Amino acid sequence: MLTYVLLYNSGTDNEGIHTLQIGDRDFVLMFESEDDALRYALLLEAQDFPLPTVESIDSQEIEEFCQGAGYETKFISEGMLEVPPEQNVEQMDWDINGEPQPPITSESTEAQMSAFELERIRRQLESLL
Repeated sequence: MLTYVLLYNSGTDNEGIHTLQIGDRDFVLMFESEDDALRYALLLEAQDFPLPTVESIDSQEIEEFCQGAGYETKFISEGMLEVPPEQNVEQMDWDINGEPQPPITSESTEAQMSAFELERIRRQLESLL
């Protein structure tokens, strides 16, 4: 089955794949619909990310890639409205220009997760008012 993923610098030596970091895990989004993938890409661009390319890839191929790279997959069914998180990582471990990035430490990940969790809890409490 073909799925759609978001790639940066597609077809170059510096190709990167868009992932979502949830806690200490990284997820590759696999869209069933090209239109949904394009919509998500445009939402990323609106958040000042570089515009990714939507590429069709066999779902088994992307799952094998993810297993080898230590990523997990998240399948987005056609018509599901997937929206990028409001809070993004402070520092990516990939650079669009191909320059190496320093490793992300567990301390910075914990601080980001804490801020994200606090924001989520704040929103939940505000909705109770």
